[in-house]
This record gives sequence, structure tokens and C-alpha cells, in this order.
Amino acid sequence: MNKLGLLVRIEAKPEYADRVEALLRDALQLAQQEDRTVAWFAFRQSATTFGIFDSFDDEEGRQGHLKGRIAAALMEAAPTMLSEAPDIRPVDLLAVKLP
Repeated sequence: MNKLGLLVRIEAKPEYADRVEALLRDALQLAQQEDRTVAWFAFRQSATTFGIFDSFDDEEGRQGHLKGRIAAALMEAAPTMLSEAPDIRPVDLLAVKLP
């Protein structure tokens, strides 16, 4: 059952916003390779604010994702392209509708 998630807020430096967008678009390939990631969404809220929401069946899947290639790419980009470290918040899902 899809019951755990992560909500991530990413604030890009204005001059790197397009590169952060590209990084998130490219990360879809990595998310598709993660068997334990049930759903993965990357989104843009404003010119420089981005986010990721993903969900998992269990804590093992969530922790595996946090140690995976997408998180590593974000942390590598953070000092150069982000105005602050990504704000990563674990969430418990109360209700889910997926296709």
C-alpha cells in the first residue's frame, strides 16, 4: 500500500533556474529505475521554486530513495545552483488515487 512520501522544496538561484528544471526533467529516468518508488512527480511553482513529490510503500523504499541517484544529484547541484539546501520533508499519506 502506498503510504509514505517525501515532499521536497527546491529554490534555484535565478541564473540556474533553467538548469534546475533540466536536472529535474532528466531525473525522471532515474525515478523510473527505482522499483520501490511508487509515484514520482517533479514540478515548478514559480520562476525559481521547484519541487518533488514521491511516494513509497514502506520506509525501506523511502530511505533507499533518499540514498539514491536523484538525491545525490540534487546535493551535488546544491552549492552551485540552489540558493539553499533542498527542504526534504517526510510525509504520511492519508489517501491516494493513482491510475
